Amino acid sequence: MKIFYVYSSLLTKGGADRILTIKANWLAAQGHEVAIVTDSQHGLPPVFPLSERVRLIDLAINFDEEYRHSLPVRFLLYHRLMRRYRCRLSQLLSAERPDIVITTLGREMDFLTSIKDGSKKIGESHIARRYSRNFHLLEQRGVIHKMVVAYWRRKQAREVSRLDALVLLTKNDEESWRSVTPHTLVIPNPLTFSAPPQRARCEGKNVLAVGRLSEQKGFDLLISAWKSVAECHPDWHLDIFGEGEQKEELLMLIGREKLDNNITIHPPTDRIADEYVNHSFYVMSSRFEGFGLVLTEAMLCGLPCISFDCPYGPRDIIKDGDDGLLVSHLSVPHLSEAICRLIEDKELRKTMGQRAYEHVQRYSVEQVMPQWLQLFSRLRGGENS
Repeated sequence: MKIFYVYSSLLTKGGADRILTIKANWLAAQGHEVAIVTDSQHGLPPVFPLSERVRLIDLAINFDEEYRHSLPVRFLLYHRLMRRYRCRLSQLLSAERPDIVITTLGREMDFLTSIKDGSKKIGESHIARRYSRNFHLLEQRGVIHKMVVAYWRRKQAREVSRLDALVLLTKNDEESWRSVTPHTLVIPNPLTFSAPPQRARCEGKNVLAVGRLSEQKGFDLLISAWKSVAECHPDWHLDIFGEGEQKEELLMLIGREKLDNNITIHPPTDRIADEYVNHSFYVMSSRFEGFGLVLTEAMLCGLPCISFDCPYGPRDIIKDGDDGLLVSHLSVPHLSEAICRLIEDKELRKTMGQRAYEHVQRYSVEQVMPQWLQLFSRLRGGENS
């Protein structure tokens, strides 16, 4: 089967880039002809290793060019770049004739379903509908912005309704799309690495959190929760790994709360599995998620997880009270209580960590990727190759 992914670029260390690379590599290893079509790769190699069996085709549109200009010029330039993008992608797909084309609901959604190349068009969303393209942030800027967002939401819904299938990461997100299209299904993200030879012992006095230092990830809430934790357990330490626009703000908050000896913000690491293994449990304080990939990573390393019951993802992953703890959304006091509960009960940490490792196996590549092949086969009328 000939499978094409359409994606902006493979130049960041984000979860979507990593997941796309893993899926493309796995499909190619099964003998399928796989290509990733980018528009702004700039001749650079992918951040995550791509199999030599996977073709990387860059259309060299360079959408970054528009950001160097004033708003009126950007508007005109964007439309010119989009015409170029449509022409080049249409020519490529018409020439290559793939069986399956997969989009992550990027800018190509404006025209992808109108390309008559004979392929089945599938959308896959890596972020919940409500938070797509940061619409929720624009809505906070006033009436005009709300009107603009309403227009773009209607436009996105119209284009999604024309897809042959829409794949979501969680059950709740699937429900939010059912009024738009009946062709929805849930396929979660696969695990991003193999289980380490040794799992976490959950015996140290340290807790881990990982993610971009942004408003979405809620590290400000976690730091506030840790103030109460530190009062009861001053010998415990919180390690946060990440970079982002809120770094200075978070460092100032740590200083203001006098938690410099209790919390450390570290730069991202390429050896994150080692950090999971060397901590006692994991905390996710996100305001919202598309899935919660870090939770599955931590669980694979034998860590119990505490998470806000945020939209969307954690409830699909964590079995509350069994392999981790779900906390009332955005409740700082409840987050503090949950952290203290695991700090004070080492046997509970260990038991939950063992169950987390066992339960997370349902997200292995071997469990997840056959679901994609079943979808491809169904859309192609039962074809298996």
